[in-house]
Amino acid sequence: MSINVLQLADELRTEADAYVYLEQMRWGDGHPTCPHCGVLDAHYFLTPKDGKSRKTRTGSASERRVWKCKACRKQFSVLTGTIFHGTKIPVRTWVFVIFDMCSAKNGISAREIERKYDLTPKTAWFMAHRIREAMKREPIAGLLSGTVISDETWIGGKPKNKHGYKPQSKRGPRTDKQPVQTLIHAETGEVRSRVVPNIKSETLRSHLFENVDYKNADLHTDEGFGYGPVGRAFRSHETVEHRSGEYVRDSVSTNKAENYFSQLKRSINGTFHHVSTEHLDRYLAEFDFRATTCKLTDSERMAMVLGRTGGRRLMYREPAAA
Repeated sequence: MSINVLQLADELRTEADAYVYLEQMRWGDGHPTCPHCGVLDAHYFLTPKDGKSRKTRTGSASERRVWKCKACRKQFSVLTGTIFHGTKIPVRTWVFVIFDMCSAKNGISAREIERKYDLTPKTAWFMAHRIREAMKREPIAGLLSGTVISDETWIGGKPKNKHGYKPQSKRGPRTDKQPVQTLIHAETGEVRSRVVPNIKSETLRSHLFENVDYKNADLHTDEGFGYGPVGRAFRSHETVEHRSGEYVRDSVSTNKAENYFSQLKRSINGTFHHVSTEHLDRYLAEFDFRATTCKLTDSERMAMVLGRTGGRRLMYREPAAA
């Protein structure tokens, strides 16, 4: 059922309501798996003495819903082992921020999350990245077949706009930008993007072969030299020559990729202003997710993200080795 932000706010009046809502999204069948030992349906709910909240170690009241596993005897909640693990931010706030990120076509910046939900800049930035981690496609996603469009673009500012004290590259206008390769399934609209070190044939081949069943796929690209050797492995390889003004020939086109790049760059320039190469892959995962699920409602998209939160814990800093 589709739901808007007003209906969501009416449903999540308290923190306990947010926990119940999150449990329904993750454990719709009411049979959670213990995140500690992996045993299914061997648990019981620890009911607070007053039926609503329990005291924490600091003496404050918490509406956190806690379960206990009968097998390993450890306690857990719907947050354990997820992107929410160890959070001090109310679950209600998490749900609303996820809804915002799923419904904002141009994305939502950490600064806007900070102002809107009264958070610190670092907290808002880290929340957004943890949500992007949940937006990444499932690791077991199958190979693409049928018609696959492949194209690449460069993310970053123009070298000529650098500050005077920063060295200018003399190797070409794009050497200071970060190349990105995107694959789009022409029939389903699924998008898979990746940050690549260059656009050489070996690099393009690697991304294509990792994601495409090339023996049962037709590859559509532009006239880029890197696709020549790669295309021979596919069932067929069709190109359009942009240099001669050709953008569509029958059903052959890379316009879907160009449209995706247009949206991506407008959003980076207008919403985020600057994206570091170190974190660009998560931003790509966010835009891939929204583009792939563009025919879903905002609430359906949010439900998908909430269903992917398990096993994707992201830490601000990696723990030091023992």
